[in-house]
Amino acid sequence: MTTGTSTPHDSAELHVTGRARYVDDTPLPAGALHLAFGLSTEASAEITAIDLDAVRAAPGVVAVLEAHDLPFANDVSPAPIPEPLLATGEVHFFGQPIFLVVATSHIAARKAAKLGRISYAPRPALLTLDQAVAAESMFEGGPVIWSRGDTAAALSGATHIAEGTIEIGGQEHFYLEGMAAAALPGDQGMTILCSSQHPTEIQHKVAEAIGLHMHDVRVEMRRMGGGFGGKESQGNHLAVACAVAARLTGRACKMRYDRDDDMVITGKRHDFRIHYKIGADAEGRILGADFLQIARCGWSPDLSLPVCDRAMLHADNAYFIPALRVESHRMRTNTQSNTAYRGFGGPQGMLGIERAMEHLAHVIGIEPAELRRMNYYTAADSAPVQSTHYGQEVEDFILQEITAELEKSSDYAARKAEIAAWNSKNRTLKRGIALSPVKFGISFTLTHLNQAGALVHVYSDGSVQINHGGSEMGQGLHQKCRQVAARVFGVETDVVRITATDTSKVPNTSATAASSGADLNGMAVKVAAQTIRDRIAAYIATREGCDIAEVGFEGGKVRAAGREWPFAEVAGAAYGARVSLSSTGFYATPKITWDRIAGRGRPFYYFAYGAAVTEVVIDTLTGENRILRADILHDAGASLNPALDIGQIEGAYVQGAGWLTTEELVWDGKGRLTTHAPSTYKIPACSDRPRIFNVTLWDQPNREETIFRSKAVGEPPFMHGISTFHALNAACAACGPNWPDLQAPATAEAVLAAVHRAKGEA
Repeated sequence: MTTGTSTPHDSAELHVTGRARYVDDTPLPAGALHLAFGLSTEASAEITAIDLDAVRAAPGVVAVLEAHDLPFANDVSPAPIPEPLLATGEVHFFGQPIFLVVATSHIAARKAAKLGRISYAPRPALLTLDQAVAAESMFEGGPVIWSRGDTAAALSGATHIAEGTIEIGGQEHFYLEGMAAAALPGDQGMTILCSSQHPTEIQHKVAEAIGLHMHDVRVEMRRMGGGFGGKESQGNHLAVACAVAARLTGRACKMRYDRDDDMVITGKRHDFRIHYKIGADAEGRILGADFLQIARCGWSPDLSLPVCDRAMLHADNAYFIPALRVESHRMRTNTQSNTAYRGFGGPQGMLGIERAMEHLAHVIGIEPAELRRMNYYTAADSAPVQSTHYGQEVEDFILQEITAELEKSSDYAARKAEIAAWNSKNRTLKRGIALSPVKFGISFTLTHLNQAGALVHVYSDGSVQINHGGSEMGQGLHQKCRQVAARVFGVETDVVRITATDTSKVPNTSATAASSGADLNGMAVKVAAQTIRDRIAAYIATREGCDIAEVGFEGGKVRAAGREWPFAEVAGAAYGARVSLSSTGFYATPKITWDRIAGRGRPFYYFAYGAAVTEVVIDTLTGENRILRADILHDAGASLNPALDIGQIEGAYVQGAGWLTTEELVWDGKGRLTTHAPSTYKIPACSDRPRIFNVTLWDQPNREETIFRSKAVGEPPFMHGISTFHALNAACAACGPNWPDLQAPATAEAVLAAVHRAKGEA
């Protein structure tokens, strides 16, 4: 079988040799133009005057466009509420595009964009959560509340109560390839090259912006150099700008953000403030919990509403809480529009309950891992089946087994005892260890997005070409889909070629997001390939006078009636017999229903599980810290490609740890992002990874009928980074008797402050 085996990424050789072609590497026709935005220098203001004479006179400038110059829709929003491409009379964040420069080179466009003279009448800006809360500046007109049971009564009857607030910082996507797009005008419509997780949305927004139908706009997306959610909606701006300029000039146009502009213009992971109150009985059984989740969304909704919904959905994580109330405030601020980021709000919601569990364990005086195990959902195949606070039955819960296996393989109990002994003898350096579980729901919470299409061709020489609606951003989606097709036809993966994602081949695609890329597109490829295989099998059965069930495809051969032929020979014969060797495939995820207003239903097809143990060390004099070891046991179902999945888990853990440790976003009092470059924003480097890093797959098939019983692996392992945060908190707790109340990100300064709190010095 070609699935279930570790094979390289389909572009691995191109990546390591530098031959992989991205948007900015693609040769454009002679005379191609380059674009740059002129950006706001105020966070909230009325525009009183715009003087662009110097911009128009700058060397190489071909055209300069303001909002009133746009021919049709001035809207790049992924949400029902419009978001203008270019500001119209007022600005809402520092870095908002006001005008567009079209020039003969990238550097000429950027230099010219700096020459614009904009006059403002500044207004008070809402930059922080405190300011937004005080002003009651909230999307959806008020809070969203989901609840089950009588939380107040449950908490009033609790023996043990933990209550507190955790601040959770945002996170820059920091994809290696920055935002980029190009537009090539044709005699019938427009072709867009882009780095986007959602080519169909690019197609939709471009069509609206230049007054065409969607069938007039073709979007091609071969590969991205990383996305992590940041290219789900915010690539719209570049593609629309290029299309408008190409329509105006009749010339190919390209736009890419330099890193500084990318970080200043684009949204981040939502920073949250979560207040929690959780109560348990004398033995530690949770009776009830109440969460207030406050998110900074930025100046427009973008994808904030579903992000905040998912944070609410994961407020329980792995625990059955009989009475649970979650209140969500989606705050509008004069900062970048925050957007999708790996986990899509799930990490913030999960960190809220995990912090509450750590705090409750401290209050009770119980080992946190024991408290967690005690409150897990009922194991799969056990009675009764328990439901989440939003009404979905948890039928596939396997964390009891995963946790037990991880505690054994990581030698958790012995190491915890050894660390306690070590800490008792050392004043300056303290170590900490923590175990945290993950239960992550898989599916888009917007139900209609749970669909995918594919197009498969078998050529007369036996070679296979496939296309699907998913976007390859380095995660290995294309290779997994190649493996699916190869398995169906019984050939090796090198027989199968996958072509660039293309809206003219597979229409109406969903974003490659929600960890559903392989689930959806892999299944669509399988459906299309099986259709062709069944046609070939019927032809062979008729030709050989046997039952169709006797025809087999394996090892590059087709077997029937005691004979065998090379697949290529059979493909040629089928073509000669006028058998159709091309088919589309379609898949829609079953079983899901969701009412987001009521907060009830089954939003997820299944859950992915896993657990991580992390050990850290801190310097109590400086707050400096290191990750010493990480052990992860993760559920990928019957993995389609173990090597790719392990790579995803390793990268996700490091990215999750970075979110909660070194990655700190800082805005000044004017709303300027001061951490807008690698020099001021610290993503984890190779030296920040755990020195001992053990990742193992929980190799059990998915209970649901996913693609060959595999499970999604894009987002769930990101949450393993939470164990790093708790290990740091445990190291701080070793400094004194008090709750250290570590805040995120746990920078050296935050760790040092937590050390002082533990000692009672703060």
